[in-house]
Amino acid sequence: MRMTVGYLTVGILTPLFLLLLIWSHQEVQHVKAYNKAVDKAVDIANVLPEQTSFLLDANNNRFSQLTSEMRLYANSEELPAFLKDTIVLSEDRNFYEHVGFDAGAIIRAVVKNLVFTHIQQGGSTITQQLARNLYLTQEKTYNRKMTELLYASEIEKTMTKDEILESYLNIIYFSNGVYGIRSAALFYFQQDLSGLTNAQLAFLAAIPNNPGKYDPLSHFDAAKERQERLIDLMVEEKKLSPEEGNALKAEEIKLNIFKSVDHYADYAVYVEHELTELISLTEGYHKRLNEAESEEARKKITDELYDRAAEVKNSGITIYTALDPDQQQQSIQAVKAHLPYEEVEGAAVVIRNDTREIVSMVGGKNYNKYNFNRAYQAVRQPGSAIKPLLVYASFIERTKAPLSQLVDASHYCNGTFCPENYGGVDYGSMTMSRAFLLSLNTPAVRLMEQTGIENAFQSITPFHFNHVVPEDHTLAAAIGGFSYGMTPLELTDAYTSFIDGSYQAAHAIRKVTDRNGKTLFEWPREPVQIWSQATTGKMRELLSIAAASGTGNPANVQKPYVGIKTGTTNQYFDYWTVGLTNEYTTGVWVGHDLPKNMESIELDRPAHYIWRDIMR
Repeated sequence: MRMTVGYLTVGILTPLFLLLLIWSHQEVQHVKAYNKAVDKAVDIANVLPEQTSFLLDANNNRFSQLTSEMRLYANSEELPAFLKDTIVLSEDRNFYEHVGFDAGAIIRAVVKNLVFTHIQQGGSTITQQLARNLYLTQEKTYNRKMTELLYASEIEKTMTKDEILESYLNIIYFSNGVYGIRSAALFYFQQDLSGLTNAQLAFLAAIPNNPGKYDPLSHFDAAKERQERLIDLMVEEKKLSPEEGNALKAEEIKLNIFKSVDHYADYAVYVEHELTELISLTEGYHKRLNEAESEEARKKITDELYDRAAEVKNSGITIYTALDPDQQQQSIQAVKAHLPYEEVEGAAVVIRNDTREIVSMVGGKNYNKYNFNRAYQAVRQPGSAIKPLLVYASFIERTKAPLSQLVDASHYCNGTFCPENYGGVDYGSMTMSRAFLLSLNTPAVRLMEQTGIENAFQSITPFHFNHVVPEDHTLAAAIGGFSYGMTPLELTDAYTSFIDGSYQAAHAIRKVTDRNGKTLFEWPREPVQIWSQATTGKMRELLSIAAASGTGNPANVQKPYVGIKTGTTNQYFDYWTVGLTNEYTTGVWVGHDLPKNMESIELDRPAHYIWRDIMR
């Protein structure tokens, strides 16, 4: 009797299954042409899920990652044979025999589901699960289920079983935001696959069948029970001897949970920004943007660049950076320690002289990831901190004047432009070095006038001050009068030209590699000579005089060489201290996000003391 019922059931359901298959095919054609669906299945490499990308510091230690989920890729040769056997037994025993779907399993599922009003049992093969995760949703409808069969069939035509299993093991969910077997090995045991025992591999293989039910953190015992059932299956299938199976079940499973690394948000966020710039330069977006003839064209190119950057960030790259964790921590503490005032913010940048690499960056006194990063996003008036670059170095480079040359420090007026020295004092005539020491305004304006406004601005063109506009080309710029200004990073970077007269834009990124270790991006090293040796020597002398006994004196540190220039803008909106030692060039800015008078804290000199504590 049972056999008769069985034959009748199969006889009735097989045509039904074929009708459903035909109907599903028609549904796919209704949504999009079937051949396009096939193309999509063939092009599986372009639909693999996002992979976690990591940032490494100068010691090659991870300090941040670019996605909250963990997704790491394992190539086929990295997947242990024991793992493959276990996962196939767990999820799809007929994996190596079927053509994408298991007709017997589907019929059994349909019979069971007829009892209910909605799908209870799926009967999905590994290939179907792969198709679902790559192309479809997780909804339980017959429409989606039948479409899944079509995709699975096409995947089987275009990929080998090994390739399908590799893709599947890299895409399945292991609970707790973990995708893929390599990620699971790292998250649950802090090991790579090669470092796991077979008992640990079987434990991980137990999770994907029901990631909620077998979550090792919430339901460890359930996961362990399923692991033991899988090991028993391996024994039944002669993949293990009974003794080996018992030994694996007896092995203690100790979780060693990986904690997501996300340190030094100020620096990490800047690295993401710099990566986009590096991609732009390397892949030609920068050139296209410069050549774009309309705002619409620029927007289109910019959108393409951001899409490309997102693609790279989500591809499992490793970004090697110059971050010095000790220096970063020291900089963070210095900014916090000297800014107790409500709403007063600060930023700091430290560049290593010999490599021209950004080794630390502080974007605010209590910076949170992806907030406004003042170190590279705050565009502010530079005050007198611009004088060494725009005025003194430009003048000395063109005139070869000695520091003992006399300059006029008396009152100055050119039409309606009548700048004053601090306190309105008329100093008469004095040496150029003393004018620099006192940071006087009228001598600076006169020196720039002698240099020529355009000549002076030509001198600072290589520094890529991105917010300097043609309207800034006036004598007011000599004392920091700009339409917008510059960022702390830009100004600090420009000061590196006083190391040896050459300039090479400072970067945080050393190189970017793909998940196989191949280098994808590296900044070209193209130093440009800005100042002659003679000019550089004189500028270093001026900066050291200011550090020892001038406006920069409170920031002086005990180093063989220290050179500093400070800056204060009109109405005390901004305080700057920028300078260098033989090892580092550092810039500090203090101010409100919305400019506000800070005369009340002038005597506290917070920028000076932040600089000092960073450079100690």
